[in-house]
Amino acid sequence: MIRSLVSAGVAGVASFAVTKTVMNSKLRRHEKVLRTNHAGNEVSLVEGPALAAGLLAGSVLIEDPRQRAATLLATSVSAVLGGVDDFCEAGSSKGLRGHLGALARGEVTTGAIKVTGIPLAAIAAAAILGTDTPASAGRARTVLGTAVDAVVAGGVIAGTANLLNLLDLRPGRALKTGFLTLGLMGHSHGITWVPAAAVAGAGAGAWDDDLEGTAMLGDTGANALGAALGTTLAAHSSPRQRAGLLAVLAVLTLLSEKVSFTSVIEATPGLRELDAFGRDTCE
Repeated sequence: MIRSLVSAGVAGVASFAVTKTVMNSKLRRHEKVLRTNHAGNEVSLVEGPALAAGLLAGSVLIEDPRQRAATLLATSVSAVLGGVDDFCEAGSSKGLRGHLGALARGEVTTGAIKVTGIPLAAIAAAAILGTDTPASAGRARTVLGTAVDAVVAGGVIAGTANLLNLLDLRPGRALKTGFLTLGLMGHSHGITWVPAAAVAGAGAGAWDDDLEGTAMLGDTGANALGAALGTTLAAHSSPRQRAGLLAVLAVLTLLSEKVSFTSVIEATPGLRELDAFGRDTCE
């Protein structure tokens, strides 16, 4: 337990320091990372690479080797493919349906690369987690059962990465979702303390700039954050819980094609205030 506490503390500090270092680097003002946000203000996409770097720095300290490898794989691939979409965007298609539709027509967009590449990496990460996850230890597994569980767990990882990206439309929204997920998650020192500390440290390092609206996660950071959280959820849940999580994520993804999450949040008391929390103090 003491070792886990120390590792979590070091992971939190490392992820915070790395995120802050990249946030404050000269990269922040490079023309390639500057965009215009929903309010028409100039915003830097440096937060995405900064958060991803912080998450990876903290995740290196995850104690279980399978969970460490799975987290590093899912987080890094999600960040890289999100970065391709952020900085090398090709094609005008938007949303899951738009990217898959373009792919069906033979048009390979950067978004299509992302929406196919992240799930494949997520399934690979889930396969690395394998039967050694605490939730499934000791159960007899058939080859088919193992494959199905890997696909479901991979769906949780990829679905969480996609959901955080869908929510990254207003300052602080994706980070708050990440922190809330950590708060609602049951914690066990051998499984969640270090990855939770990595997420918390990286999120804290990006918090002020994100809430001020001077920087944003973009696909790079939102996908990386979601993948890190999703891997922890997959490692810390039973097959039945993973199936439930996947169902919820699938419903939310499908709803996003028809419903504006921002409109729903702004029309819902409680969610509206939570979404706005912190922005007023940064204005």
